[in-house]
Amino acid sequence: MTQFDDRERAFEAKFAHDEEMKFRIVARRNRLLGEWAGRKMDLSDEEKDAYAKDVVRADFEEAGDEDVIRKVLGDLTNAGVETDEAEIREALEQKNVEARRQIIEATNQ
Repeated sequence: MTQFDDRERAFEAKFAHDEEMKFRIVARRNRLLGEWAGRKMDLSDEEKDAYAKDVVRADFEEAGDEDVIRKVLGDLTNAGVETDEAEIREALEQKNVEARRQIIEATNQ
């Protein structure tokens, strides 16, 4: 029975690790998206940093990406930046790839 217990513990540890990695990648992606949007709104470095943190926090409102997209789209529109949901979704996907690369590089060092 210990062999099964060992396998179960190994699967649980892998699952926990994978979930932590997903969380870190999504948080990094949202931060990168916030920085991208901050540049489009011509925010100062401090304002851009604060805005990126706000975008990360916005993801905790509901499951999925819709809360983040809604926030960024609304903020860009209010700032007079010409954009649409498709552009934000495309940026979100690009930032996801970038975030995954950054997290993987950081864990391999």
